[in-house]
Amino acid sequence: MSAPRHLTMIGTGYVGLVSGTCFAELGFKVTCVDVDETKIANLRDNGIIPIYEPGLEEMVKRNVAAGRLHFTTQLSESVPTSDAVFIAVGTPQDEDGSADLQYVKAAARQIAPHLKDYTVIVNKSTVPVGTGKVVEELVRQTNPQANVDVVSNPEFLREGEAVDDFLKPDRVVVGVETPHAAEMMAMLYKPLTDQGVPLHVTNRASSELIKYAANAFLATKITFINELIELCDKVGADVLSVSRGMGMDGRIAPRFLQPGPGYGGSCFPKDTNALAKTARDYGMRLNLVEETIATNQRIKESMADRIVDAMGGNVQGKTVAVLGLAFKANTDDMRDASSLTILPKLQEMGAKVVAYDPAAMPRAKQLMPNLTYAEGIEQTLQGADAAVILTEWADFRTIDLGKLKQTLTTPVLVDLRNLFTAEQAHEAGLQYFPLGRPAE
Repeated sequence: MSAPRHLTMIGTGYVGLVSGTCFAELGFKVTCVDVDETKIANLRDNGIIPIYEPGLEEMVKRNVAAGRLHFTTQLSESVPTSDAVFIAVGTPQDEDGSADLQYVKAAARQIAPHLKDYTVIVNKSTVPVGTGKVVEELVRQTNPQANVDVVSNPEFLREGEAVDDFLKPDRVVVGVETPHAAEMMAMLYKPLTDQGVPLHVTNRASSELIKYAANAFLATKITFINELIELCDKVGADVLSVSRGMGMDGRIAPRFLQPGPGYGGSCFPKDTNALAKTARDYGMRLNLVEETIATNQRIKESMADRIVDAMGGNVQGKTVAVLGLAFKANTDDMRDASSLTILPKLQEMGAKVVAYDPAAMPRAKQLMPNLTYAEGIEQTLQGADAAVILTEWADFRTIDLGKLKQTLTTPVLVDLRNLFTAEQAHEAGLQYFPLGRPAE
């Protein structure tokens, strides 16, 4: 079998654009296909990328200039000559919590007529167990002569760190049903495995489940430390010290033990719900996953109450300055961000909310049009009755607390990311309200 040379990536959203660009960086010829003509024109002609992801724009431009990365709206331009075709379209959450597979199924039907020689079709989208079989059946129904293998190859990309996560992953997971497909996928990832990256080859169902299981476990880990916040408050413990002490245990590890106002983003909320729904479809209940979902929502709602308590129990007619809107730093992703729960609740209680985020404001304005948006940190804080840190952007870590105090009408700082210490805040003359830490 000859090594793969030409790849097609269907979808230029978060997963498709990062994956396609990184494969081009590894030396493959990659064609990214999308139905959105404006998005493709911006990428092809102007190097304008539709997402905020550090390092990605430069990499796109570099590989386009090198002739390795191409963009089109036409599958016919690339699928017939591709060794592997990746499906990297959205799988949004349906009303019942399951993954909506309409775009995956549409992609499978649209790929089929253009297939020529042996081709590996790779599910890169996050999909429930059994989707690989569905895709294979749709391809064969549409093109009975197709010589294909359908493979599962879940992504494990963290927003804000996606380029590094692709090029320097903890592992690559592939789910195959034939030795031929396994060989092709091994050659595809040889540039990474040659650098020591582990390749975990399993069957398709296991691979599909690994993605959901990994994200549900990480969501549970985040929720566990977040649930300890209130207990730390009550007993006088420091949640950061508890987190560090737990993380020193090699069996636990420190990552995903940073306390905050609840998890959000494109993966954890959707994937925990989809995993829970899959279990229910098979007549069982994943109790820990179900409770993680419910607890995370309670934690988000409780953050609004923390802010109200810090402001004397009443926010009617008061101005709350909010720093950060995205679900985490280094992304503009607003999907299931804690701000979407906390800030409307504050408004319902009569507060005026003035907000700023270095990247997420265009998306936030669509989702929360009734907020007041500022152009920078100082404008956000000017004359407010309290400042709230909601996202852990680096810009917020270096705020001059003395200046912050002078800018506010009332010297109240609610730090929902524990970016500062009580000592720092008190030296600046602020009333300080951290998460799960002694405020004195």
